[in-house]
Amino acid sequence: MARKLRFFSDQINKAGVRSSVRPALEPDIDLEELEARLGEHEHELLEMNTNSDKLQQTYNELLEFKLVLTKAGGILASSHNHATSAERELDENVYDREVDEGNAYLLEQGVHQGSSGNSGVRFVSGIILKSKALAFERMLFRATRGNMLFNQAPAGEPVTDPISGEEVEKTVFVVFFSGEQAKAKILKICDSFGASCYPVPEEMIKQRQIFNEVSARLSDLEVTLDAGIQHRNKALETVGSQLWRWTIMVKKEKAVYDTLNMLNFDVTKKCLVGEGWCPIFAKSQIKDCLQRATFHSNSQVGIIFHEMDTLESPPTYFRTDKFTNAFQEIVDAYGVARYQEANPAVYSVVTFPFLFAVMFGDWGHGICLLLGALVLILCEKKLSSQKLGSFMEMAFGGRYVILLMAIFSIYCGLIYNEFFSVPFHIFGKSAYECREKSCSDAHTAGLIKVRDPYPFGVDPSWRGSRSELPFLNSLKMKMSILMGVAQMNLGIVLSYFDARFHGNALDIRYQFIPQMIFLNSLFGYLALLILIKWCTGSQADLYHVMIYMFLDPAGDLGENQLFWGQKELQILLLLMALVAVPWMLFPKPFILKKLHKERFQGHTYRFLGTSEMDPDSEPDSARARHDDFNFGEVFVHQMIHSIEFVLGAVSNTASYLRLWALSLAHSELSTVFYEKLLLLAWGYDSLIVKSAGLVVFAFATAFILLMMETLSAFLHALRLHWVEFMNKFYHGDGYKFKPFSFALLADDED
Repeated sequence: MARKLRFFSDQINKAGVRSSVRPALEPDIDLEELEARLGEHEHELLEMNTNSDKLQQTYNELLEFKLVLTKAGGILASSHNHATSAERELDENVYDREVDEGNAYLLEQGVHQGSSGNSGVRFVSGIILKSKALAFERMLFRATRGNMLFNQAPAGEPVTDPISGEEVEKTVFVVFFSGEQAKAKILKICDSFGASCYPVPEEMIKQRQIFNEVSARLSDLEVTLDAGIQHRNKALETVGSQLWRWTIMVKKEKAVYDTLNMLNFDVTKKCLVGEGWCPIFAKSQIKDCLQRATFHSNSQVGIIFHEMDTLESPPTYFRTDKFTNAFQEIVDAYGVARYQEANPAVYSVVTFPFLFAVMFGDWGHGICLLLGALVLILCEKKLSSQKLGSFMEMAFGGRYVILLMAIFSIYCGLIYNEFFSVPFHIFGKSAYECREKSCSDAHTAGLIKVRDPYPFGVDPSWRGSRSELPFLNSLKMKMSILMGVAQMNLGIVLSYFDARFHGNALDIRYQFIPQMIFLNSLFGYLALLILIKWCTGSQADLYHVMIYMFLDPAGDLGENQLFWGQKELQILLLLMALVAVPWMLFPKPFILKKLHKERFQGHTYRFLGTSEMDPDSEPDSARARHDDFNFGEVFVHQMIHSIEFVLGAVSNTASYLRLWALSLAHSELSTVFYEKLLLLAWGYDSLIVKSAGLVVFAFATAFILLMMETLSAFLHALRLHWVEFMNKFYHGDGYKFKPFSFALLADDED
């Protein structure tokens, strides 16, 4: 039945018939009736297709015959003219240029006499593919040893080949020869080259009669073919109106049988046994459904719902709605969480759009993104029922992600004070003014501070000043490090809660604690120095402080000292970081080895006496891992994990500098478009130049800043979450919970 439905769908698509997406209102039918109906429709369509193909083949053959009559008649007419006026030159398009005088004399004599006897000149006319014409002529010349005359003329229009059914370029030919033996050879060559031969009489009157008959038959066939196509299209429309409904019926039945095939048959109890997973909150619903099924089916045996103990890892299921689903999909693209593992999507709902906005901070561009997201959300019902393109479908699926990214971009844009790269005095006056009213010395002597700092965000007076780039570079770079250290610490803290939830004390003592010490001894200390420098206004060089913390810990800090006891604190933090590395590396593998020996020493056959054991009584599924424990493998794994964390702490912190780099790139690119496109064009008096500049600025903003830069910032925010944040606690080696669902069958393939 599925095969028949696919056949109907292909026929509908091939015929170009528009079928309704939703079914027409018809009474419900059962599967047996549907099967009979599908068989009837298939038989009817196959019969119509067969008849249509035969008629189409006859039509194509008659069309070829008509072309042969037209072109060959012209060739024969020119031959008659040549016989009556021998002095006239041969037409190059009609006669072969290699024909000799003897053949020409034979042709003239045969045509003049109109003889069809053994002594006269005969001819064979037909049509052949244009690509084969040259090879065909050469083969005829060789087979008859040159005792033939080959004339050809292009068909003039693409012809549908009767055999293949494709439109091809063809050539009409007329071969003049003498003798029965040559005729047999020529006909055999025509057959091998796929040429179609048609009889053309020599007399012009007979040619006209046959031409009129063929034209009349072609007209009749056209009418018959059109009527057949209309009848076939009506039949396809009838099928198409119910195709979606029938397809869903068949898919549901197939899915039911496919699921039933997973059940086992208990021979002793004469019942079916099915094992599966279900969420804990759904147990009562499942029991109610099973009881209703027992009642409705009038079953003599009641249904037993029994919870099983298993050592297999359960599937992962997170309940999401249309708002949180896109964030969950972003995390699942990296890897599905293992059962009862901390879900990064909960935090990504806020951190992902915020990190995007740090790189995309411009409240003008943010408003454009917001408008696009609102259009997608307001047209939600309409777009959800339509078939969208790949890009549009991706944008529609992440409409709430785009909404949050736009809101956070407006917030960060207000902090950066950028509206299409232009600053505004939104929250009051600037804290800086010129020394003189003329502002002539602003670029040489600089501005002076006359009032309190700007209330919110970057002061608009930084725009265009000499120190704009160094100031914003320093601000955004340090801000990126602070955000990176905060998010990495969040990842490590989540690993603690994950370990505590699963009762894994080893991971807390020998993984979480040394990791927190190592990361914060170095980069947590750097974040502290940044905050102190900002609060005190110190001119200390933080690069120098961090470098000489390793090269010369006991050296004098001099001007780079930010607070009392800094040198002693640095030595202590450095020692703690050095201790944290072996703390991560060595204890855990040896403790696991000791626990393994204690657990199984003298208990080799302990599990043989118990048929059912609670897997929770053995942490980490010890029974399953009894034979798989390998100290060398565990030690190497721990060593790789420790080295990865130590090196990753440096590289991951540096990776967060992409927040600064992309924010700066976005700001500078926006400034270039504003100054070099809009302002430059606006400086001219011509309205055309102004309009052209405005249009180019709009297109550059839309396609480069709102599309390419959005995608770039999105991908970088994705990397920061997948690599820098999630690798601190997330394993992502689980598998999704995919329950049986009729609702999902409409989109699934067979």
